[in-house]
Amino acid sequence: MKDIDALAAVRQPIGRASGLPNAHYTDAQTIRAETAAILHGSWAGIGVAAQVPQNGDAVPIDFAGAPLLLLRDRAGRVRVFQNVCRHRGMILVSEPRRIEGAIRCPYHSWCYSTEGRLVATPHVGGPGRNSDARIDRDGLGLIEVAAHVWRDVVFVNLDGTAPPFPEVHAAAIARWAEFDQPLHHDGRDFELAVACNWKLAVENYCESYHLPWIHPGLNAYSRLEDHYHIEGDGFSGQGTSVYRQLTDGATRFPDFDGLPAKWDRAAEYLSLFPNVLLGTHRDHAFAIVLMPDGPDRTREQVHFYYATPDPDVALADRNAAQWRAVFEEDLFVVEGMQRGRAAPGFDGGRFSPAMDGPTHAFHDWVAAKLGA
Repeated sequence: MKDIDALAAVRQPIGRASGLPNAHYTDAQTIRAETAAILHGSWAGIGVAAQVPQNGDAVPIDFAGAPLLLLRDRAGRVRVFQNVCRHRGMILVSEPRRIEGAIRCPYHSWCYSTEGRLVATPHVGGPGRNSDARIDRDGLGLIEVAAHVWRDVVFVNLDGTAPPFPEVHAAAIARWAEFDQPLHHDGRDFELAVACNWKLAVENYCESYHLPWIHPGLNAYSRLEDHYHIEGDGFSGQGTSVYRQLTDGATRFPDFDGLPAKWDRAAEYLSLFPNVLLGTHRDHAFAIVLMPDGPDRTREQVHFYYATPDPDVALADRNAAQWRAVFEEDLFVVEGMQRGRAAPGFDGGRFSPAMDGPTHAFHDWVAAKLGA
């Protein structure tokens, strides 16, 4: 009852609301329940399609306690399966690799196609007998997980209860409809290991209130007053009206095609709930997939995209380095908030009605998913 009352306080209007209670950042039992309701019960990001560029490519992913297999099947479709053999539950693929023939279980050699069909069961009926009337192969294919790819991010609904992704995130898709065109993945990805609960990374990313103190270099040209808040159905974030393209003399990245004049100077940064952070600009984009690693650890996987498959090498190097520096400036903040959540008297904090709308929107969404 106490936690329900605290979550109800989160759902109050922003001027009266409290933040999520400490237990949602520190307590293993609370976080297990939260994981089931939010990370398993929503459309959560687990990676990007660029991780499996060729047919047959497969990448094992442990996400929120679930062993998954991200792969591209023979027809080129990106699919996600539970990464376990239907025989005795053995992990099928332990390292990223190309599936040349079938997915073979290393335990008893049961084999599956890249479409998930069980295609071979050696000696299942006894030595030399590879079939058994009591084994229904058609009913023992790999367990497929509902998956959807948007802006190259692979989203999954692990418990199968969420409405279709295009329905859940119709507002975000419509907001960036002009960017519904090819995104060319760049190889300058990187990962940051962060000592905080994944939700703190979302909360920090979606607001601009901290810019003057945490990002003084960025704030020098994209000032606090140049930013605007974004709150929508299933997402929140910020935008700027003074985006400046990175240049090297006359060289710059090509723009995405057919953009309206708004995007000459605008850029937007959305937290797509629960765990994907997106940025879009006239000439490049990025996606950050937050991978929970226990209650107080997160891996931030950062991926870059351009309008062309061959952006200028020197500029792309500078762009990745500059964004990495910005993201690293946030680390001590989210890690400091995680340490602060050990304070027994802290009740979740308060929100600035003028500046914290996007962050409160996320807290409210979480509380709603938990039944408050």
